[in-house]
Amino acid sequence: MSAFGKRGNVGGIKPGARPAFGVARPMKGGGPAVPAMRGGEQFPPIPGEAMPSSPAPPPGPAQPRPNSTAEALGRLNERMAAAAEAQSEVGGFEASVHKIKEQVLPRLLERVDPEAAATLSKEELSEEFRPIIMEVLAELKVTLNRREQFALEKVLIDELLGFGPLEELLNDPDVSDIMVNGPDQTYIEKKGKLQLAPIKFRDEQHLFQIAQRIVNQVGRRVDQTTPLADARLKDGSRVNVIVPPLSLRGTAISIRKFSEKPITLDMLRDFGSMSDKMCTALKIAGACRMNIVISGGTGSGKTTMLNALSKMIDPGERVLTIEDAAELRLQQPHWLPLETRPPNLEGQGAITIGDLVKNALRMRPDRIILGEIRGAECFDLLAAMNTGHDGSMCTLHANSPREALGRMENMIMMGDIKIPKEAISRQIAESVDLIVQVKRLRDGSRRTTNITEVIGMEGDVIVTQELFKFEYLDETEDGKIIGEFRSSGLRPYTLEKARQFGFDQAYLEACL
Repeated sequence: MSAFGKRGNVGGIKPGARPAFGVARPMKGGGPAVPAMRGGEQFPPIPGEAMPSSPAPPPGPAQPRPNSTAEALGRLNERMAAAAEAQSEVGGFEASVHKIKEQVLPRLLERVDPEAAATLSKEELSEEFRPIIMEVLAELKVTLNRREQFALEKVLIDELLGFGPLEELLNDPDVSDIMVNGPDQTYIEKKGKLQLAPIKFRDEQHLFQIAQRIVNQVGRRVDQTTPLADARLKDGSRVNVIVPPLSLRGTAISIRKFSEKPITLDMLRDFGSMSDKMCTALKIAGACRMNIVISGGTGSGKTTMLNALSKMIDPGERVLTIEDAAELRLQQPHWLPLETRPPNLEGQGAITIGDLVKNALRMRPDRIILGEIRGAECFDLLAAMNTGHDGSMCTLHANSPREALGRMENMIMMGDIKIPKEAISRQIAESVDLIVQVKRLRDGSRRTTNITEVIGMEGDVIVTQELFKFEYLDETEDGKIIGEFRSSGLRPYTLEKARQFGFDQAYLEACL
């Protein structure tokens, strides 16, 4: 449902047009033609009309799709045909309201004191604006019904106090990502799939003003001298802004929204992200103060997993989180979030993650959690894990647990620390207990694909042991991935830590 009470085309795609590109979906081809039938789940058959007889599919798990060379080539041909990019169009009722807004807004600004308006809430501002809007409409000789007036008021208030066209998408709970690629194109992610959003900005200047409004709320700035900025919204959503000359199609805004309801490990299990035994093992790992690294790609659910694991931390422990843009929302009382600071115009005054980690050691933390490690601060985190702060966690970008270890070695070597690679590897092996690999599959689902233990060193190689793994089996006709979570059946090396907290038997049963 759109902000104007009208259900628009999903993703702004015209009826009959092909959907825009996004997460790969099944493309049928190469099979026998199926006769057209009226009726189905959405449209019941007309009474008295004969239906072709067909056997009902037996109830049970999703059936895998047939796999043949002809069928695969047909899907590839359809993929190429569907690669044409759809263009966003705001039409119908929304278009008429936006057209009127362009005429009303300049005259409205002449009659409003911006400083006074900024002190009012949206509801109070709406009451104040109503007679002024009616006066402007009378001057323009425009007549609107009540629905159009309400929609115009909302658009104008979003323009003056909110984030303009983005407000509609930010208020939609089904939208998880918003990607603005210049004033004329905006994509959203719904249920793991990309769609074209039916919104547009007036021009590049309009979009740039909204980007500045977002970053100014958290004391950051974005312009041609500092064309990159990380920020956050009041609800904790993460925002990245990049402006020309770095962005060639105009200002680009990427917003990662987070669920208002805290996600727990039980919820992830119910979503199919992990098995029941994996859920139990991760609960015990979080409660037993194991040092955990969460690895995965962009949008794979690393932050969600970290928030869910934090639910298992004892409420009596003092937890410090350190991030570039604060987005973690831990689920216990004694939690202090810290945030880095970018340099000022003179290039001075920057506070890095490494600086905050060193300072956090003087703040009597029980656990130190890093939102994401990207560079030499990895060494500071390992030092924290090795100096009595068991149970520390972090996230990083990697494709597998083994690659995560390699990235940690490389990040430490990027810094100014002059120590041999063997010493770095040994420090990692002694500090990290578990690596949790999360992945977003091509059907849009997010799965915990590996839970791997770090055992120690053998020569100059870090030795690992896989406790759980997700194995791909097939996919259904509608593109859903079919797979299985399998336990390796090995005795966990971290069993001794679980024994210290009285969870050794439950941990052993979950892993075997």
